[in-house]
Amino acid sequence: MYKKVSTDLNFVEREKQVEKFWKDEKIFEKSIDSRKKGKPYVFYDGPPTANGKPHIGHVLTRVIKDMIPRYRTMKGYMVPRKAGWDTHGLPVELEVEKKLGLDGKEQIEQYGLEPFIEECKESVWKYKKMWEDFSAQVGFWADMEHPYVTYHDDYIESEWWALKEIWNKGLLYKGFKIVPYCPRCGTPLSSHEVAQGYKDVKERSAVVRFKVKGEDAYILAWTTTPWTLPSNVALCVNPKETYAKVKAADGRVYYMAQALLDTILGKLADKENGTPAYEVLETYVGKELEYKEYEPLFDFAVETCKKQNKKGFYVTCADYVTLTDGTGVVHIAPAFGEDDAQVGRKYDLPFVQLVDSKGEMTAETRQYAGVFCKKADPMILKDLDAAGLLMEAPVFEHSYPHCWRCGTPLIYYARESWFIKMTAVKDDLVRNNSMINWIPESIGKGRFGDWLENIQDWGISRNRYWGTPLPVWQCECGHMHCIGSREELKSMSPNYAEVVKKYNGEMDGTKNEVELHRPFIDDVTITCPECGKQMHRVPEVIDCWFDSGAMPFAQHHYPFENQKLFEEQFPAQFISEAVDQTRGWFYSLHAESTLLFNRPAYENVIVLGHVQDENGQKMSKSKGNAVDPFEALDTYGSDAIRWYFYINSAPWLPNRFHGKAVMEGQRKFMGTLWNTYAFFVLYANIDDFDATKYTLEYEKLSVMDRWLLSRLNSTVKEVDDDLANYRIPEAARALQSFVDDMSNWYVRRSRERFWAKGMEQDKINAYMTLYTALVTLSKTAAPMIPFMTEEIYQNLVRSIDPDAPESIHLCDFPEVQEAYIDKELESKMDEVLKVVVMGRAARNAANIKNRQPIANMFVKAPEELPEFYKEIIEEELNVKNVTFTDDVREFTSYTFKPQLKTVGPKYGKLLGNIKKALSEIDGNQAMDTLNETGVLTFDFDGGHVELSKEDLLIDTAQTEGYVTEGDNTVTVVLDTRLTPELLEEGFYRELVSKIQTMRKEAGFEVMDHIYVYVDRNEKIAEVIKKYSDQLKGEVMADSITLGAMSGYTKEWNINGEDVMLGVAKVTK
Repeated sequence: MYKKVSTDLNFVEREKQVEKFWKDEKIFEKSIDSRKKGKPYVFYDGPPTANGKPHIGHVLTRVIKDMIPRYRTMKGYMVPRKAGWDTHGLPVELEVEKKLGLDGKEQIEQYGLEPFIEECKESVWKYKKMWEDFSAQVGFWADMEHPYVTYHDDYIESEWWALKEIWNKGLLYKGFKIVPYCPRCGTPLSSHEVAQGYKDVKERSAVVRFKVKGEDAYILAWTTTPWTLPSNVALCVNPKETYAKVKAADGRVYYMAQALLDTILGKLADKENGTPAYEVLETYVGKELEYKEYEPLFDFAVETCKKQNKKGFYVTCADYVTLTDGTGVVHIAPAFGEDDAQVGRKYDLPFVQLVDSKGEMTAETRQYAGVFCKKADPMILKDLDAAGLLMEAPVFEHSYPHCWRCGTPLIYYARESWFIKMTAVKDDLVRNNSMINWIPESIGKGRFGDWLENIQDWGISRNRYWGTPLPVWQCECGHMHCIGSREELKSMSPNYAEVVKKYNGEMDGTKNEVELHRPFIDDVTITCPECGKQMHRVPEVIDCWFDSGAMPFAQHHYPFENQKLFEEQFPAQFISEAVDQTRGWFYSLHAESTLLFNRPAYENVIVLGHVQDENGQKMSKSKGNAVDPFEALDTYGSDAIRWYFYINSAPWLPNRFHGKAVMEGQRKFMGTLWNTYAFFVLYANIDDFDATKYTLEYEKLSVMDRWLLSRLNSTVKEVDDDLANYRIPEAARALQSFVDDMSNWYVRRSRERFWAKGMEQDKINAYMTLYTALVTLSKTAAPMIPFMTEEIYQNLVRSIDPDAPESIHLCDFPEVQEAYIDKELESKMDEVLKVVVMGRAARNAANIKNRQPIANMFVKAPEELPEFYKEIIEEELNVKNVTFTDDVREFTSYTFKPQLKTVGPKYGKLLGNIKKALSEIDGNQAMDTLNETGVLTFDFDGGHVELSKEDLLIDTAQTEGYVTEGDNTVTVVLDTRLTPELLEEGFYRELVSKIQTMRKEAGFEVMDHIYVYVDRNEKIAEVIKKYSDQLKGEVMADSITLGAMSGYTKEWNINGEDVMLGVAKVTK
């Protein structure tokens, strides 16, 4: 019949067998094929890079991105799941540089671009097999056989089409602009790349003395970038703020913002002698200082200014200057900041850039030449100090952008770059974002929405090698042309065939195209339509974020092929990645979709929080707290980790990953489900029960059966609704709650039905109810724990029904059987469960074991339950009689004391009177008054007193012989008085428990009959004689022998009585 089920919770080996089954039988491929006529539900997989190893965060993204498509497939949708690889970009180049022992662009070009590009191609697949194994082990289903690859020529050609469309709209332009620039990588970064690399650093700032021309005075200016001071050409003040000219205690005259005088000069005061820090000589509005000239700090910039025939070294005005810190005066170097550049354009200032593209100080700076700019700070500060121009250089801590790839501090640097004019489509970006269902909504409206409201033009070009070439050709006459396809290129190029021959040999029908990468494409020229001369491609490649953002259309080689397929699969119904992708892939998808199609690229997005260590710290190898995903999967199994991520917290919150939490989740849900499944298989095999031979006849079912089926269908309905609306933790909790009820309530309450002899209708009903629940629950949970549910399905369904679908993942998601849902029944059973929980708490409070019978329990609840439910409570709590009542006052009362911290300040003089009055009132009446009116009132000679619940310390006083437990809906009162008869019955219950424990310890099977042996003990002998037949039935004993010993023996102390017991299996 059914395969025997081990009750150990080591799922790892079982999962490997299931993974092999899926692979051997091509279950994923069949799941796609079986739904090919279904309505499309489109999922986009954000492409990982295969030149880096997976980390534990990738497990989270994989399990979310796998679960939703599994669910939608089971709901009948056709869910294409094309895997992809992000293959271009700086990280690949850095990896290859490291491998080849190269350092920087010069050495790359000396090595040769063609072999370097070939190395890049090879490098991107370094960990491909590891990623594929990782995906398979975690249960992530995607088409790995036919992935999209961003370096393939077809993919690049689609990007060229997109760039040509953007060019035709006038949105792709070349500009001279301040860009965030990585001097190590020699390339600018886009604004969304910058956002990913901030680090907190401590650096030296500087308050510098600028000597006023023709006046024995100085302007004090503050800067956080001393390395830009050699390129200074102006100072800037706020035109509307007040500035002061002061005589300072150090003997010098200074100009600076009046509001900041004490902050900067206050320390000069001599408190002992009473000498003030400064004396105000004059005040000005900032505008009055405009054009005031000063002497250059260094002569480096003077020559450049003369060559440009532009005037510098005077005070300018701009509203962006604030008085929140510094001196209210900032220094201006137009080559190193967007605000500075705007001031430079406004005043036509000289352009001085004394830092080269490597980030090193130029030869003009003499003593600083060749020094990395940030490392020149202390040298510059030292020289200024020696010249008497440095007032102070305080250390300050701030968040500074670093290259997200190599970790080098970025500099803001004026460069010629290519940009997409995102500011021109800002309104479209915002409107399209409003159509997206962000989960959580706060990120769409907040983090992402704010980003769009403050959007900047996309700096799309990179001065690198391994990337999609920017398809712009430029002529010496100044004309530029953007190529949008290979055919267009060939039609305009006179040397295309020559380039093919150069790199591929003679055209033979196999290699007749130029590869769309550098250096190959760089050799292709086109004829200028303006002057007839040859045009050459500009040297830049594009931001690799544009690659990944192009995947909706480029994966299909749209518009050159698959137009219908693209239209069917755009936009996506669902995407999901980590929160940092709000300025990465989420943005590039949204930006390109808006630019090209003016609609969202995705309809629903689940944003995922980062995975942290168990202390909430960011994981890193350097800290030694990083979790190896393969070790975690091998230790806990995929389903356990999947389940942890689903139920632990809302997906967008940080996840603290640690083994204890994973194992606890596995035990509470998977372990409980597995043990229930094992219980069913054990008894079904004993009874040779075959579910295909019976039907579920609802009208013949017991209340417990109907309750479980109602709970089951309510759960299916809830989970279906939750997953349809991307409420993942809610779905997981609903499943866990049902499994707990099924195991710890239904199975425990129904055990004796499975133990009954023969196959009466009640036993068949119990089997069919539990079978239905296990199979339906497995299908419902299959998207979340695909391995375990597959194993249960194969054993419970496929073993007896070979015509059933080959895999649980080829089944439909369960249909809700509305006729089985009985909310009134569920409500009544909920009340039973609540009463039982309260009753157990009362037993614990009274320190009375559950095996000790109790005479009476009184219950105050929203409704009095029928006799059937009362009997369940009596059995569960081992109580002889349960009575529902509207009033439990006779068993409990309340005592009141004043809350001194609130009553004291209000009624201090009356505190004695209040204490006395509270000690004398009727507790129950007082509580009624408090609940009805919210206050207790008293009148004393000294005045009127009103006390709310916040003013009172309230304790429950129990009547002797009774224990009370309750909440705002249910209260139970347990009669703790034990008669000799009750104690004797409790003794018997303990004896049964000890014998059952010994059966288990001796390794007996469930259906084995035994002999029981009891050493001489008069009290125990009396109990056994009284309950002999009942005891035999409960422990399956053929005989009980007093005064002799045999078999497996053990000493016990039962309620103070020492006794030796023995058990032996009956052998026939």
